[in-house]
Amino acid sequence: MEKTGNHNEADGMVRFSFSDMERARQLFGEHNRHLKLVAEALDIEINARGTNVTVRGEDIHTDLAGNILKQLYGLLKEGYPVYENDVDYAIRVLSGDHKARLKDIFLDTVYVTSKKRAITPKSHAQKAYIDAIRSFDIVFGIGPAGTGKTYLAMAMAVAALSKGIVNRIILTRPAVEAGESLGFLPGDLTEKIDPYLRPLYDALHDMMRFEKVSNLLQRGIIEVAPIAFMRGRTLNDSFIILDEAQNTTSEQMKMFLTRIGFSSKAVITGDITQIDLPANKASGLIESKNILQDIEGIQFVFFSKTDVVRHRLVQEIIKAYEELEERRQARENRDI
Repeated sequence: MEKTGNHNEADGMVRFSFSDMERARQLFGEHNRHLKLVAEALDIEINARGTNVTVRGEDIHTDLAGNILKQLYGLLKEGYPVYENDVDYAIRVLSGDHKARLKDIFLDTVYVTSKKRAITPKSHAQKAYIDAIRSFDIVFGIGPAGTGKTYLAMAMAVAALSKGIVNRIILTRPAVEAGESLGFLPGDLTEKIDPYLRPLYDALHDMMRFEKVSNLLQRGIIEVAPIAFMRGRTLNDSFIILDEAQNTTSEQMKMFLTRIGFSSKAVITGDITQIDLPANKASGLIESKNILQDIEGIQFVFFSKTDVVRHRLVQEIIKAYEELEERRQARENRDI
């Protein structure tokens, strides 16, 4: 990208030019949708003609817009397809750190799905998470829903299995949530626990063909089970993911962490703001966060609402609920 104009203090205008017509078209998006996303996010005006872009607004925002467009264009030159979500992620990343390099994040391919879709990190925290999983045997990913904690861990597990780094994948979750007991649910044990494990199956099927997943499950190479099934086992040569770990008790977390054997890797994910345990039960995830952070070989990665990679409205919903909780806490403090 070439800058063809300088900032004009009178109107805050700057012009940029892109050398490749086809890549410029992909960058701008259908009906200039990508440019509109940047303009709306930064409260500026962007107009395109041919391969040229004119940006009007405050200098700090026009500079940021230029940085976003330049780096997205660089991704296109590397063969990375840019979609609306990528534009949204780029805005978030570079708004928070204008020195960030999108190539270092977006081009770090974790796994290519059966549908030939590359799974890559989309934020600083996701990149740190991926690097931690590569470097440490036990990694905790803590943060709100929609930040990719489980999905990226699953992608890393499938990649490790496909490369022969591990011999099997074990996926587990607590099977008692929101105060419910399995005994009160209809059906046999499999039918009772299946709803709790369904998100893990969904992620698997998003990465591999249904027939392959079924075959690996039948052969025990992939195992999906509630955490109670981990008791008394030693898990060697495995990639183990404990999901929804905020709903483990202290005893369950200790039991899980002491199951890990030789040549194994464990990733523990959870959201400590969404604990469904009874009031008299301490969260094993919170306890482990408090006592294990200084142990060499264990890494904690923390996500925030800015790392949400679902629909952009999810980020706003999380923010609204956080503000509601802050108001509740303020009222309770006044009443004390």
